[in-house]
Amino acid sequence: LPRIADSLAGRMRLLTLWPLSQDELRGTPSQFLSQVFAADFPQREWREINRSELIQSIVQGGYPEMTQLTHITDRADWVNAYITAILQRDVRDIANIDSLTQFPRLLMLIATRSSALLNASDIARSLGVPAVTLRRYLTLLEATFLTVSLPAYFNNLGNRVIKTPKLFLSDTGVLLSLLGMDTQRLLNDPSRLGAPLESFVMMEILKMSAWSDIPMLRQYHFQNHDAREVDLVLERADGDIVGIEVKASASVGANDFKGLRALADMAGQRFVRGIVLYTGSIQARFDTNLWALPISALWEM
Repeated sequence: LPRIADSLAGRMRLLTLWPLSQDELRGTPSQFLSQVFAADFPQREWREINRSELIQSIVQGGYPEMTQLTHITDRADWVNAYITAILQRDVRDIANIDSLTQFPRLLMLIATRSSALLNASDIARSLGVPAVTLRRYLTLLEATFLTVSLPAYFNNLGNRVIKTPKLFLSDTGVLLSLLGMDTQRLLNDPSRLGAPLESFVMMEILKMSAWSDIPMLRQYHFQNHDAREVDLVLERADGDIVGIEVKASASVGANDFKGLRALADMAGQRFVRGIVLYTGSIQARFDTNLWALPISALWEM
């Protein structure tokens, strides 16, 4: 795109090709987005989720080559080569930057903070660059589709909310390779699964929105100053919203809906439904418009 002299405005359509979704990898076209906004929410039985299979999907990510690699060293080699190719080609084309030595370290810093609120000052200090330089670097990483920024959700009445965006690496295979984690590591240490799982769900829904029949579907996160938060807020063009919270546990309780209830209070009648996605296999209703769903609903609904 930077080399195109003519803007071609009105004569072309841009399509963002993210890494493959679980829909595409499994051959199971999902109706998840249309169903969560539906007036009548379907209730059904779900097959028991295989935790090892789920973690393996997260570790593999969506790049076609990565899904064929089983050894952590092979995946690391592929990721390093891919990142090097992007830095040497795409970043230079877009920004004409000569020194790219800080970008691999920046990606590692982002990997350790993926799915967290963006703390630009902390990253700039750790990287040893001015804040203005870091902002430029972050823009370049997003322009080359290595990272995704998720803005905060708020309305005119929501004055007591956090307005800082979240930052994600766009593929969990790349994320976990940078962190040196494989399936067995996550199975042995479940406490490390939370952030990769949130990244996985966020990207799956972002990919779905590209072919969804819901026009202009926007994604946000929500957090207020009372520490009530929702991992993902989906907003339709008419203003209706659905909140999605992601839990790595195999069970769900009433406390897991605190953030969704706070979002519902703020959104009022525009709040359609709140959903907790978790690693169990039972669909359960916790209130009129609050549900717990297995994460497999993303590609099986």
